[in-house]
Amino acid sequence: MGNPESVRSGQRGPTAAALDRAFLAREMMTARDAAETERVRNILLASVSHDFRTPLASIQGYTETLLDGAVHEPGLNVRFLGIIRQNTERLARLTGDLLTLSRIELGRHKFQFASYYVNRLMEDSVESVRLLAEKRNIGLHVELGPPESDVFCDSEAVHQILGNLLDNGIKYTPEGGSVFAGAEPPKDGMVRMWVRDTGPGIPEDDLPRLFERFYRVDKARSRELGGTGLGLAIVKHLVRAQGGDVTVESIVNKGSTFSFTLPVQDIGQPDETPAQSQLSAR
Repeated sequence: MGNPESVRSGQRGPTAAALDRAFLAREMMTARDAAETERVRNILLASVSHDFRTPLASIQGYTETLLDGAVHEPGLNVRFLGIIRQNTERLARLTGDLLTLSRIELGRHKFQFASYYVNRLMEDSVESVRLLAEKRNIGLHVELGPPESDVFCDSEAVHQILGNLLDNGIKYTPEGGSVFAGAEPPKDGMVRMWVRDTGPGIPEDDLPRLFERFYRVDKARSRELGGTGLGLAIVKHLVRAQGGDVTVESIVNKGSTFSFTLPVQDIGQPDETPAQSQLSAR
């Protein structure tokens, strides 16, 4: 029992004091977490608002100009409609990327894991962007891994990862440059896949923040090319959701290499459907 004199005098024992300190520390931590959450939310809202406001303003402005009479001017109507279409496509990409990222972060993205040949995943992804590379006069090269090498993954998620990385490499590499995609032999139960370009490279100070939502090294250049600022954030979350990790190495004026790992076997990721081997089918 506690000291009766202490109780009568209103003093609290050491156990109560310790509980008070623990409670205060917990409350302070909760307050800090809430403040950080609010700060991140405000940054996100500011970024989203700006990225939506710019194309919306353009659409509104050109639409009003057309309604004011430009629709009847052959030299302007088609060009203005083209600008409107570009901005609606930009809004659609931004909306789609936001929904994808939100589903992943909330754990609501539906994954379907199975075993797939690495080279087939690589070849399919490269072929999907070959026309874009040819239009920009960018050489596209594949360095395949061992023929029987496979990974346990969601094939659609891997195609999106490779598609985002290849698309970035092609967009930011100057005309006449090259983009390479490849895979390494399995090591320690993981397979490393990578995309390398001969683009302008990324300053060292920007590398730690490169996978953050809406972070852009060159904001004007990114928006000019139709980027949403969410592609690399989606890559990071999709890779980690499949049990891998993603890294980047870059040298200014030399190019960049993005690489990510995927497990060879099932490591217990949550699945929406029973895992089945797809080695012969895909």
